[in-house]
Amino acid sequence: MKHTPALARLIDALRTLPGVGPKTAQRMAFHLLQEGRDGARALTEALSGALAKVGRCRRCRMLTESELCFICSSTQRDASQVCVVESPADVVAIEQSGGYRGRYFVLMGHLSPLDGVGPEQLGIRELEGLLDSGTVQELILATNPTVEGEATAHFLSEIAKARGLRATRIAHGVPIGGELEYIDGGTLAHALAGRQSLI
Repeated sequence: MKHTPALARLIDALRTLPGVGPKTAQRMAFHLLQEGRDGARALTEALSGALAKVGRCRRCRMLTESELCFICSSTQRDASQVCVVESPADVVAIEQSGGYRGRYFVLMGHLSPLDGVGPEQLGIRELEGLLDSGTVQELILATNPTVEGEATAHFLSEIAKARGLRATRIAHGVPIGGELEYIDGGTLAHALAGRQSLI
């Protein structure tokens, strides 16, 4: 069935959201226009406000409404440690764990030459400037355990190594409470390769 031009544009716009296919986008559009017009107006205002006010932190590239995000502006954080992540969602996940008190650098992606994503798109110059500031002693690489994430981590470790800085990679493997028989082979292989001595 053919949609009106405005409805088709709305459906196409909703499809840009992650995990939203054509059917889900259509269902969302119908809901917003049928019974959710007040919600749609609130969504429009919130989205416009966020687009106007939210930018990137000058130091770490995290999403913020100020020049520095709340983590970079905190005097309670350890400036000698910088944890490199792929997205703002990764910062939120690590912060919720409560186990890290250093600072971050958000790449907003990973190296992917086929998609045209190189060092410039990831803010590598800004990261190098941060590493050259003299305060950073350890670069913690917390990119995803994908082919692109591993390649990005390797690339960043070489940058740290060239400056005589310690580069560490977060551990990947068996989750707490997990049973080995239910863990996939790739995760088990990674866990075995990254095993640590107990003594």
